[in-house]
Amino acid sequence: MASEPKTQPTPADVGEFLDAVTPAKRREDGFVLADIFRRVTGAEPVLWGPTMVGYGSYRYISPSNPRTRGNWPKTGFSPRKAKLSLYGVKDLPEGAALLPRLGKYTEGAGCVYVNKLEDIDLDVLGTLIEIAWSRQDDPEPVRGA
Repeated sequence: MASEPKTQPTPADVGEFLDAVTPAKRREDGFVLADIFRRVTGAEPVLWGPTMVGYGSYRYISPSNPRTRGNWPKTGFSPRKAKLSLYGVKDLPEGAALLPRLGKYTEGAGCVYVNKLEDIDLDVLGTLIEIAWSRQDDPEPVRGA
């Protein structure tokens, strides 16, 4: 039996979630990111699990455990207390040359971490989101989910 990930889309209101984010700077950055992601994707956000704001979805199979499969946002973000997490903008073959131009960031297993939006180039972020959004469902396993 295939196992499904714990992070699933929820019916929770993204605006209410963002209104409750602390500290205030992280909340402000969250609203700015929501505007950027909505403008680039043309999609309405969905809260995945308790803290991830996702746009679109695709089907994946985990390369480390092929029995783990499910849906995952094509792109999204989480305004966590310590850093902003950006999902779907890393490991894009078409975006490999762009990521270093993003600005000041660190990388996690499946995401990019940013301290504050002033540290990055929002035009480069928009292009990375566009690339992530335009990719088709991957027939091959993908990392990070």
